[in-house]
Amino acid sequence: MKRYLLLVLSALMLIVSCQEKQKVTTAQVSVALTYENAAFAVEGINVSVKETATGVVYDALTDAEGVASFVLSAGLYEASASYKVPAEGVQDIYNGLNTNIVVTAGVDETYPLNLSKSSASQIIIKELYNTGCTTAEGKSFVNDAYVILYNNSDQPADASKIGFAFATPFNSNSSSKYLVDGALSYEAEGWIPAGYSIWWFQCPVIIEPYSQILICISGCTDNTVTVPASVDLSGADYYMYDPECGFTNTSKYPAPPASMPVDHYLQTYLYAMGTAWPLSNTSPAFYIIRQAGIEEFTKDSNNYDTTENVKLPVVKVPMEWVVDAVEVYNQTTADKNGKRFPASIDAGYVEINPKNGYTAYRNVDKAATEALAENEGKLVYNYAGGTEDVEGTTDPSGIDAEASIANGAHIIYMDSNNSSNDFHQRKVASIKKK
Repeated sequence: MKRYLLLVLSALMLIVSCQEKQKVTTAQVSVALTYENAAFAVEGINVSVKETATGVVYDALTDAEGVASFVLSAGLYEASASYKVPAEGVQDIYNGLNTNIVVTAGVDETYPLNLSKSSASQIIIKELYNTGCTTAEGKSFVNDAYVILYNNSDQPADASKIGFAFATPFNSNSSSKYLVDGALSYEAEGWIPAGYSIWWFQCPVIIEPYSQILICISGCTDNTVTVPASVDLSGADYYMYDPECGFTNTSKYPAPPASMPVDHYLQTYLYAMGTAWPLSNTSPAFYIIRQAGIEEFTKDSNNYDTTENVKLPVVKVPMEWVVDAVEVYNQTTADKNGKRFPASIDAGYVEINPKNGYTAYRNVDKAATEALAENEGKLVYNYAGGTEDVEGTTDPSGIDAEASIANGAHIIYMDSNNSSNDFHQRKVASIKKK
């Protein structure tokens, strides 16, 4: 009898063991592309799904119905996609981001990924240096910000009507009154906020093909004299803030070098309080616009919005004015970061660990750059300028853009209006040669 009972117990344990082994831990997940409330039925578009907790990314191509299929473990995910269509003089770009994909084991589900349409411009943001560095004494130094504009084409680009702005809230980890039920309220109204003021050029500015200009946002001096880890922003060919613009913070705005032409000073109109333009030194949503009459527009209080703060109005910039944008997330506050740009402006983000001298640097479009006949024998590979060994990010093209440019190559940078695809965290500012 005991032997019989032992056999029965063994059989039951075997059944339980098999059932546990067969326990379902995954689900079939479909991501369906849509555009203007209809299926975006295009085959072969790459859809990326990133697991929020681990950062692991899974890729799949859409079928003829515009649907990408995945087998995923239970958890939280975000899905994104970018698709380019050549048009006359520009590229139409379709971008989408869905940050609310909740996968339950054993529950198959289809999630929509709505695409927004935008167009790529000749002029792009090549690099944004804004989070500063650390002094020899271990203190943070953040009075040395700059942005580089680049002509990403083979034709001269007129930047004369370009303006510089940032969206609020200032930091990616700050709460936003504009974020309502998971959506940015101003997107449906066709505008985005510009905090404190907008800067613009006061003289004609032409950027030659595959060339760049540097705009000093703060600290237009050789900062390396006092802070070796910082950058030299005293170049005579740079553009910079107007030292008599109304912002009075001399730490941010030291006297310009004598070699700087006065017509290289940018102009602005201060429509909010403050002694300095408070571009976030951890995680800005920075963008450039192109429009004549920026000064008149920013002086008209009919264009102000006070949703975030009655005393600090923002200007409601029409979304069609935006030329390019980069959304920066604070890498140290990953669980609190939130979008300020709608997908049509920037469908993603680049994470930066602040105060380490890192920059948001644009990735090289490998296929387009290698396709240029004049680049034969000039491209430098094995790029090691990213922070892959420190923070896990680099340029996936493997092309060392700065070394290639120094070697006479022409670089075409990625421009999908998605900072997750277009930028990486660079260890050292590109203008810092030592």
